[in-house]
Amino acid sequence: MSAESTIFLGTGRRKTATARVRLQSGTGKIVINDRELEKYFTTDAFVRGAMAPLLTVELRDKVDVSANVTGGGITGQAGAVAHGIARALQKMNAELRIPLKKAGHITRDPREKERKKAGQPGARKRFQFSKR
Repeated sequence: MSAESTIFLGTGRRKTATARVRLQSGTGKIVINDRELEKYFTTDAFVRGAMAPLLTVELRDKVDVSANVTGGGITGQAGAVAHGIARALQKMNAELRIPLKKAGHITRDPREKERKKAGQPGARKRFQFSKR
């Protein structure tokens, strides 16, 4: 039962992606959907984005992260993992809330895809206007 108390959970969301993150003290191993971070997020920008909360509070090599991500695309999933890590870090140590909040990791990004409107080719785009 004591091993369970050292695991901190956080749920992160971005666009239509949802990440369930488990955080525990360790050596800095990050696993997403049973794959290593660099193998799951192939580009460096997504890796940096997902690790951003850990780098902000300088705990990159002190905690192990395990995440299950569903839905959305690669950009949304990277943002969801970062949001989940930030929320789990906040549960682990309440004093980390101030630097995480200041860096913008706690706030959920509310931007969603706008729906397509009837009589238009997209959400905002209109068919070409012809006066004659």
